[in-house]
Amino acid sequence: MTTVPTVLSIALGETSAPVLRPLPEEVAALLAEVGAPPRLVAHLRAVHDVAARLLDRVGRRDPAPPVDRWAVLFGAATHDIGKTLHPDELSGPGSRHEEAGRDLLLAHGVSPGLARFAATHASWGSPDAGLEDLLVSLADKVWKNKRVADLEDLVVAELCRVSGRPVWQEFLDLDEFLTVLGEEADLRLAWQAAHPVHG
Repeated sequence: MTTVPTVLSIALGETSAPVLRPLPEEVAALLAEVGAPPRLVAHLRAVHDVAARLLDRVGRRDPAPPVDRWAVLFGAATHDIGKTLHPDELSGPGSRHEEAGRDLLLAHGVSPGLARFAATHASWGSPDAGLEDLLVSLADKVWKNKRVADLEDLVVAELCRVSGRPVWQEFLDLDEFLTVLGEEADLRLAWQAAHPVHG
């Protein structure tokens, strides 16, 4: 099992290559409490950082879309927490962690509105998916420079709905930004891989 100092140091400690924002302290404490594996904590921190950068970009728009910044950051920081219960999905495919993650968060007193991201981060095509859900899903892909056209199209459509700008303009702006994010993917992947799958 992962020790608390290891989880907390991965979640909150300074990083240099890449430079990553620390996870929120309450999330770090929760990850320590549930015994999250080191690689999972590293993954969540990388996705959280990318989500924060996406939010910064979206927030600079005029008009800025109404986005619950805390919900997106919390969702990105906990979206895969169910892999604590299904560690085989840390290094292989699987979706059991999605519902398990939501249930784990609910059991630890997290509101359903925040716990939902653990269950929905892979189902961005759902008619219930709002911009917050789409941004968590997008961060979970682009942190490793994986581009998913259907997901990006949904984000563009939501941004167009708020801004009234033409689709091509929103698409080009998002594409340019995601390309820049992708340039640091190798550093994020190497940082994550430096942490063991098991504690």
